Amino acid sequence: MNIHASMNHKPVIVSENYGEVDGRFAGATEVRALSLGLSQGNEEGQANVAARVWRDADEQATEPSLELPIHRILDLSILVCSALAHFSEAYRYEQLYDPQNPVIGRIGLQGSAMTVAVCTDNEQIHEDIRLFNEALSDNGEMIGERLRTLTRALKELGYE
Repeated sequence: MNIHASMNHKPVIVSENYGEVDGRFAGATEVRALSLGLSQGNEEGQANVAARVWRDADEQATEPSLELPIHRILDLSILVCSALAHFSEAYRYEQLYDPQNPVIGRIGLQGSAMTVAVCTDNEQIHEDIRLFNEALSDNGEMIGERLRTLTRALKELGYE
């Protein structure tokens, strides 16, 4: 596989075989690689570290490659962990959340807080939250493996 630099993303660290380990989509995914690299910043001469999801280059791909700044990847990881924590106790609620208080938590980040909440704007939230909970449960082994790997990596970096 050959991942080429573009004007917007210059790969530095890659997982070129990601299609083989893409969770339950492994071997049958349109995602072919992940990369961390440099992307053009907002100001001239400023570079940002960003991740990119590389999709198959054929015409069948419905979505282009996606690039995310590294802080957003970490924020998504925080969001995932907040959701997992919520759903580990969600059985206590008839609708898997408290409709009177849909906020799951607020996580302090850089002088403010990221609010994590159940999306009550979703007209089908009661069905969708049930399906989401089932999907988390069905994928528990895969998620757990990745969380344990992430935990080891964070410990190696001194984040305990």
